[in-house]
Amino acid sequence: MSSLRGQANHALYLGRLLLQAWEQARRAENVPANTLAQAFGPAVREHLLTAYGWFLLDLQKPAQLPPQPPHCVAELPPAAPGKAQPAEVTEFAQLETQGWLSRLLQQPAAQPARRTEGSLAVSTSGQLDWDTLQVAADELEAAFSRMGDLLDEC
Repeated sequence: MSSLRGQANHALYLGRLLLQAWEQARRAENVPANTLAQAFGPAVREHLLTAYGWFLLDLQKPAQLPPQPPHCVAELPPAAPGKAQPAEVTEFAQLETQGWLSRLLQQPAAQPARRTEGSLAVSTSGQLDWDTLQVAADELEAAFSRMGDLLDEC
């Protein structure tokens, strides 16, 4: 396993830890669900996007690594000279336009914060919810496993 794939797996692991903590907090019902989404959602999303970016770099094998992993195929640096873009990168580019990956990549809608009377909580419309992020984590893990096995065979 490459160090890039190791970084991808570590970021995915961190995202999953936050999802577990979020689920525990949801079950405890001590904090409103919308407040939990504000607290956990952006951090989980960032870890999952970081995992995705490190994995894209492992697939692409660019001549030079960027300082930060990309968050989408369009942000990938060029492949090393003489290397074609892998089919897996093309597959991810397609997933970015529809389905689970496109939902993860969408910037949460910037809505003005609205407080309800007598509450410090604000509305989270446009935020990614726990279920959407859990699906994204599961799909990333499955893709990493499937595509990683193919890369190891090459």
